[in-house]
Amino acid sequence: MKASETLTWKDIHEIPALLEDFSRAAHEKLDGNILKSADESVYLIGRGSSGNATMFAKYVWETYAGVRTDFIHPHAIFEAKLPLNFKDKAVWAFSQSGQSTDVVECLRRMKTWGAKGVAVTNEADPAKNTLAAIADRHILLSSSKETVVAATKSFELQLWLCLWTAQLWANCFDADDFARTIGITGAMLQSAGGNANFAFWPALKKAPVVAFVGRGPMFAVAEDAALKFREMAGVHASAYSAAEFLHGPIGAHGPEDLVLLLSPSREALPPDLEQVRGALDSRGTTHHILSPAGGKPPFNSVVLDTELKLAALHFAVEKGLDPDRPRGLKKVTPTL
Repeated sequence: MKASETLTWKDIHEIPALLEDFSRAAHEKLDGNILKSADESVYLIGRGSSGNATMFAKYVWETYAGVRTDFIHPHAIFEAKLPLNFKDKAVWAFSQSGQSTDVVECLRRMKTWGAKGVAVTNEADPAKNTLAAIADRHILLSSSKETVVAATKSFELQLWLCLWTAQLWANCFDADDFARTIGITGAMLQSAGGNANFAFWPALKKAPVVAFVGRGPMFAVAEDAALKFREMAGVHASAYSAAEFLHGPIGAHGPEDLVLLLSPSREALPPDLEQVRGALDSRGTTHHILSPAGGKPPFNSVVLDTELKLAALHFAVEKGLDPDRPRGLKKVTPTL
């Protein structure tokens, strides 16, 4: 099997066009749907890649749009002994399929306590989209259904939604940022067809454990990159914020492991990542700095994340695995 013969390859290379389609219809798609509470806050629910997208939303919405976000943990909602007051609170529920059982039931429960729900999905068929059916608003990411197990294009669209929502709430970005990011992502995909484009490849093939370390929006990218390497390529991969990594986890990584530092800038590492690099140097742990092909934060998170998904795909194929249908995983994982 060649990487270019997989459905995952097709999905990844569809990303620039889907981002452009979203941007073209963003005002119409999002008008009246980007709910927030009267106190400039929202609540977020998601699992897996969708959960990682809610983390990106938190960093972007709080940093750039002034909208406070809080994560909802479904188990706490299910086990609540008394009703919780969510009257007129905006709850955003992310689920690529619209069928994540705990996300669906969590939003259903919160609506009985007064919440208003926004469903973010990539499922256009209402008969298959339980989350959209119970939500007050539904944002459909695209009409291009993702059928492979590991979310690629739908995750990038979730990040894109977060950026567009911040823009419509606060007009916080330059108008050209969106088009520029699409162009950079497309150019990167055209030039990144082979493994030789990944400087960390030799170290990756030898490492028993891989760690991704990021900060801010790049932490969300680190989380999803680690997930994709686990799902598609069967790699023992984990993700950390820079501060979290220095508070213990670094002690578990020796010279044979690989740590990938996700930096928003090619010119200079952020101070906390510089601190991580220094600590890794002192331990003799192999590490590489990864930065986007271009663009500025937080938009270039989309560029680097797309490249890392392509790397996970290539590595899965090199190991003789099927990235479209990883063994032991399903598209929808029932958790109730």
